[in-house]
Amino acid sequence: MLRRILAITAIFFCASLAWAILGSTIFLRTDSAGGALSGRVASTWGAAQEQAPPEVQHVWTETQTVTAEENGKKITKEEKREHSQAVSLDWSRVEAQIHVDYRQKGLLWFSTYTVAFSGEHAFHNPSSAEETFLFRLPLPAEQAVYDGLSVELDGKPMPLVFGSSDVSARAVLPGGAHGVLKTAYRSQGQKSWRYHFGQNRNGAASATGSGGISQANDFHMLIRTDFSGFDFPDNSLSPTEKRKTASGWELRWDYQNLVSGYDIAMAMPEKLQPGPLAGEISYFAPVSLLFFFFIVFILSELRGIELHPMNYFFLASAFFAFHLLLAYLVDHISIHLAFLISSVVSILLVVSYLRLVVDWRFAVVDAGLAQLIYLVLFSYAFFFAGFTGLAVTVGAILSLFVVMQMTGRIRWGDKFARPVPASVSGRG
Repeated sequence: MLRRILAITAIFFCASLAWAILGSTIFLRTDSAGGALSGRVASTWGAAQEQAPPEVQHVWTETQTVTAEENGKKITKEEKREHSQAVSLDWSRVEAQIHVDYRQKGLLWFSTYTVAFSGEHAFHNPSSAEETFLFRLPLPAEQAVYDGLSVELDGKPMPLVFGSSDVSARAVLPGGAHGVLKTAYRSQGQKSWRYHFGQNRNGAASATGSGGISQANDFHMLIRTDFSGFDFPDNSLSPTEKRKTASGWELRWDYQNLVSGYDIAMAMPEKLQPGPLAGEISYFAPVSLLFFFFIVFILSELRGIELHPMNYFFLASAFFAFHLLLAYLVDHISIHLAFLISSVVSILLVVSYLRLVVDWRFAVVDAGLAQLIYLVLFSYAFFFAGFTGLAVTVGAILSLFVVMQMTGRIRWGDKFARPVPASVSGRG
């Protein structure tokens, strides 16, 4: 028996090495393609978006006398130069409706989304005279598509000038007049959506709130989602109010006089990733095979069935077929369907083989049930993030209890005792 156990152990370690290679191959395929696929999704759908509030600037032109040198002579001439001064916003009402629309590329799912954004921002002319104002709306991403983009002042659309990363418009307001600037667009992005209160030196929204401390007066923001499972990244403001709706959530940020270096940000919920999941299941496979070999060995001893190490080799191969098929099916069909097909194929391989080696009862009831528990159910526990370890631990303890009850009366000394040669036993 000892030689048989050593042979089975050698088969187990060889199978474990094969699973380690398979798992590494899956993760290598996923990692090598991840960066390129993310860029491809961004090029066809959109990148992560970071919206900033519009800039309102009072602009005026001054004539200045400048001296220049031309052909060795000093020439004095007058030039008109435009100056600007930022005007603070009196209040802001911002709304974003976000819908998650996942995209799959290879072994990865990408959390893509559509967003309908609108904002109303009030300001006033601090001067008693008629002045010209420049309105500038930073666009949240360069790799993006914008539909229905509009900038209105007091309900009237303004002609827009498009820059490399923003749109701008101009209008004249009487002295002391108040105005409401309304901006709106529909767009799409991936991974996260962020609203940044301030701007960096280039005028673009900061991705991490590193643009310094910003201030917002009478600020109210509403985000509506038709999904759950989102997260708020580090260094971001949590909602002041949350309400569950029939289809998702309503999140509010209400501040009277906000001074903060943080942003409002939302990370989109991630779908179960086929590639990393298949890799994790492959790395865990030796644990499943260890339990299966142990149960099959015990049951065969209890029933007086002697399985040859070659039988264990074919059983390990049937286990490996599950993970190999799963690794390459998830490229083409859903992870759940791929898992189901791989499970059925592996169980059929084991049952159809053991019914020839032993009988139908042992193949279906003993080995088949053990494979269902230790291969299928243990592997399916990886679908429930955070509960995998607990599920496997509970299963292991229950298995230990059952085996201890079944083998409590076995005299293991007799099982492992060396057989006495017939010539020696005949001398007595």
